[in-house]
Amino acid sequence: MKIIKICLLWAIFSATSVCSLAQELTNERAKWFTDARYGMFIHWGVYSGAEGVWKGERHRDGNNYAEWIQYRNRIDQKEYLTLLDRFEWDRIDPEKWVILAKNAGMKYVVITAKHHDGFALWDSKANSYNVAQFTNPQRDIIRELAAACKKHGLKLGLYYSHWIDWEHKYGWDHTKEITGLSNENYDRYWQEKVIPQMRELLTGYGPISIIWFDMWINHSQTVVSKDQLMQLKGLIRELQPGCLINSRLGLSLQEDSDIDFEELGDNQLGNMSRNFPWQSPATVADSWGFNRLDTEWKSTSTLLQSLIGNVSLNGNFLLNIGPRANGEVPYEISQRLLEIGDWLKVNGESVYGCGAFTLPKDQHDWGKITFKKTGSGACLYLHIFNYPLDKQLNITGILSKPAKVYFLSDKNKTPLSLNHITALTTIKLPSNSPDPYDPVIVMEYSAFPDVSEGLAAKNIEGGFSLTPYNLNVPSENLKISERNRLGTVPPHCIVKEKTIFKWKIFADKPGIRAFDVSYSYQGAKLKNMIVLKAGQKTINYSILPTGKTVVEPGENYLADNYKSNRIGSIDFPGTGFYEIILEIDPEENEEINFQWLWLK
Repeated sequence: MKIIKICLLWAIFSATSVCSLAQELTNERAKWFTDARYGMFIHWGVYSGAEGVWKGERHRDGNNYAEWIQYRNRIDQKEYLTLLDRFEWDRIDPEKWVILAKNAGMKYVVITAKHHDGFALWDSKANSYNVAQFTNPQRDIIRELAAACKKHGLKLGLYYSHWIDWEHKYGWDHTKEITGLSNENYDRYWQEKVIPQMRELLTGYGPISIIWFDMWINHSQTVVSKDQLMQLKGLIRELQPGCLINSRLGLSLQEDSDIDFEELGDNQLGNMSRNFPWQSPATVADSWGFNRLDTEWKSTSTLLQSLIGNVSLNGNFLLNIGPRANGEVPYEISQRLLEIGDWLKVNGESVYGCGAFTLPKDQHDWGKITFKKTGSGACLYLHIFNYPLDKQLNITGILSKPAKVYFLSDKNKTPLSLNHITALTTIKLPSNSPDPYDPVIVMEYSAFPDVSEGLAAKNIEGGFSLTPYNLNVPSENLKISERNRLGTVPPHCIVKEKTIFKWKIFADKPGIRAFDVSYSYQGAKLKNMIVLKAGQKTINYSILPTGKTVVEPGENYLADNYKSNRIGSIDFPGTGFYEIILEIDPEENEEINFQWLWLK
């Protein structure tokens, strides 16, 4: 069972709500990057011929990363190169990938110029292990892709595996954890292959906008030295001063402020707003290179919401394609990219050049908010992932009334009916959603809107879900146990001594509201108490045992029962802000596991 201090959770929550809207730690080089927000990753190489299977055996790792098949399945290099016989070179056209990226609404392309197998997709004079030596007529995929990007107005990025190289005698592969590799020999690889090849890429292919490195741990944990990384970074700065470098060079932004953006882990989405550029590399299924056994396709909605979620936290989204050996992009990938592209043709204003707003990332259960400055004013874009059944969209925490409200897809900008009361804006929605994926509402403000921080939002059901994650005043001593047993045991606070929780809500009208509390108590005493205070009123409630519940019938699989209990009602005499205080006071040596408080 994993226990987290609530103060850490509050730090994340607070950082989300108070981080500046702008990304101040964005240098001049990266400003195009934070405007673009969306790019294409291309994993394509010798491994694409294997399609995740070698001699009838699937890739020997559960993550389905087909580009690792040479290493995982222990394939001899000469045999590995026989995969090139499967390539249909007369059909392979990198321009088609660029056109797909453009039609998908992507603004930049990053291709695996050299992956871990050490095979270069350009005519490298520094090392003969490259595509030009194995094609007739000779092909230079990087040159062709660079020309296509220039033709269609997309920026070009190159993935280069600097740390790992399975071809060079002194390059790193993880079997050398057994055999060892001296620093001197590794530096021979570095000076013989890495530096010369990077010089080729930086001088022979026009403007390079990103060099995408793939060392997912800090250099201190590898054979690579900081001096080698500084040499490589210096070469890029010398030859292509405008080229961006990601944190997978092996230097963190904290270690070297000259790194342009942070690259998150594979398929790791953002969880908090950052005031420096960052990006999530992501796949449509599991594998990066094409794997014919990989069928776990993410839906268009999932991918689009991942893009919007990142943008709402000041992040970028780099979505991968893995073309086959004939150059074709799997239909499941191209279909989803084109559907997102169609959405962006209508709603791209809510993505490009947008970033985070000051409200917490999970403030609203209907979707996300992206933000854009407009002169002295601002636009908020409400991305509705969950269209409310009652057709009432509640936006909590914005004190300013918008000047205009309309659907972004509506060219006439027909005003939507709204009601604004202090900190709650309620928009009346039409019966049918104008978009199947993400209808976007624009809220225009003539000046930057004022906000009320620390409010728990009115949710899609018209009530308030009060949890340890949306406290107005955090408790440093509070501990949370994460969900476990596959989620059958929910996240909860472990309360062993008198503990006070405080929330702040805005009531848009007077009236009586009922309170329910969910908790688990496995003892037998009847003197443990809950005290609730709101609007000068108090409710006292004796905690009752909740017992166990059967998780899986017939499997003797039991868990503590978390039960919703009606503890009473309180009359809210008027419209306004209210503090909700919940006090749990267990007897000595007793434990109460608190989950949530609900009022409506």
